[in-house]
Amino acid sequence: MSKLHFTTKHANEATVKRNWYVVDGTNQTVGRMCAKIAAVLRGKNKACYTPHVDTGDYIVVINCEKVVFTGNKLEQKIYDHFTGYPGGRKEETAANLQKRRPEVVIERAVKGMLPKNRLGRKMYKKLFVYVGAAHPHTAQQPKELKF
Repeated sequence: MSKLHFTTKHANEATVKRNWYVVDGTNQTVGRMCAKIAAVLRGKNKACYTPHVDTGDYIVVINCEKVVFTGNKLEQKIYDHFTGYPGGRKEETAANLQKRRPEVVIERAVKGMLPKNRLGRKMYKKLFVYVGAAHPHTAQQPKELKF
């Protein structure tokens, strides 16, 4: 009786093929959209997913100002930031942040869903968020990503 050896294929930087995707944020729920974006940035949608290798794709998010929050999150959700100085805690509601800097809402949500290490920081750099429908990545011929 012969023994069969099945080996697991591990991805590495030389074997990973990265694609470009465009996500339209119009009428998308923030959390649900960002969870799916984070999975694609990690590479979990690919058969060659390897946890210790960045196998993810590039994501371009357009119309980020048109995303929606469910329930009362627009008034009740608070984004806070600490400057490091005494009394330096800054608080801002989701409605105010979305009016002032709408791309930050998506960037912060996706960043919180990625690993908190150097690999997660590398994955986060493949996310591009833009206000409006125009983006400078047309040369990469991104495909539309539907959820």
